[in-house]
Amino acid sequence: MYFSFSCCIWVLNGAMAPFISETFNLSPAQKGLMLSIPIMAGALMRFPLGLLSQYIGRKKATLVEMGMIMVAMLFGFFFVKSFNDLLAMGVLLGIAGASFGVALSLGSGSFPPKHKGLAMGLVGAGNVGTAVCVLVAPPLAQAYGWVTVYGFAAAAIMIPMVVMVIYAQEPPDLDPHASFKEHIACLFEKDGWAFSLIYAVTFGGFIGLITFLPTYYYDQFGVSKVQAGQLTMLAAFMGAALRVFGGWISDRWGGVNTLNLVLLTVAATLVACGLAGNSLTLTTLLMILCFAALGAGNGALFQLVPLRWPLATAVAGSMIGEIGALGGGLVPNAMGLSKQYGGSYMWGFMLFAGLAIVMLVMLRVMQIRWTRTWAEKGGRARSA
Repeated sequence: MYFSFSCCIWVLNGAMAPFISETFNLSPAQKGLMLSIPIMAGALMRFPLGLLSQYIGRKKATLVEMGMIMVAMLFGFFFVKSFNDLLAMGVLLGIAGASFGVALSLGSGSFPPKHKGLAMGLVGAGNVGTAVCVLVAPPLAQAYGWVTVYGFAAAAIMIPMVVMVIYAQEPPDLDPHASFKEHIACLFEKDGWAFSLIYAVTFGGFIGLITFLPTYYYDQFGVSKVQAGQLTMLAAFMGAALRVFGGWISDRWGGVNTLNLVLLTVAATLVACGLAGNSLTLTTLLMILCFAALGAGNGALFQLVPLRWPLATAVAGSMIGEIGALGGGLVPNAMGLSKQYGGSYMWGFMLFAGLAIVMLVMLRVMQIRWTRTWAEKGGRARSA
């Protein structure tokens, strides 16, 4: 619930982008900048939140963060009057995006290694908050004005705060005697950076495309602002739901095996989307398939993280989540620049498909060492 509400608030500007663009008469490049700032700000805040949680506890860290989210939403409600104010609000929305830095570790820390993938997938399915946002925010913006939606968000974040206080427990999966250097060791390891780059495609693609799709549907196909959100919701919901499946199947089949299939599917569907720019039906179907693969890939990658860093999952996950989300911040910018200077969104899709292929090649190389040292063949958990 905590992660769902946070994801919902994180992508608010993306869900309301057609309304905001109309208010400020934004160019394609300005739209891309507006949509990328919350993603990148959230990415940069993930690692500090994860590191803080190692010292004050993950439950306390979530409550601190949700309090800051409430203040940020009140700023949006009372003070966003210009495009520059909107960009500042984008930075504050990033506070909600930082939730990943602690949510997955808090939710899965009490489970044994053979069930980590499923537990991580269940928590990660909080990405469904993005689907809820693009479904609910546009009708609210149309009925009450888009600035008022920030006020609704400020009130809504109180729900997961109460639930967290009553029900959450602090997991035992930490080494209380670890030094600061040991906590951040993942920053200096090749595996950490390899995971981060792959996540920049799977989660970066997920959050970047969700943020951009309402604008894409509205500009490319001329649907209404509310319909653009509904079409985005179909893909977003599929991606969130398949994250659970990705974690579950990775426990059995192996996270590495799952990621190989995921990256190939993502590349193929993005190329097809770039070529299907005149068909709303085909684009929607391809996006649903692409998001299914992205969601499964997110679950698969985080099945591997606690196997590689069993006592520093929060910090390792925060670092990977931070760089992964930074990759998502590139998507709206690439799409906006592709449209403004290339005359079509196709080149943005092609660029991201190329990155997926590069990550697939890297994974094929890295998996040889992984399955010799800390994982069974295919990326399954080693038996005790």
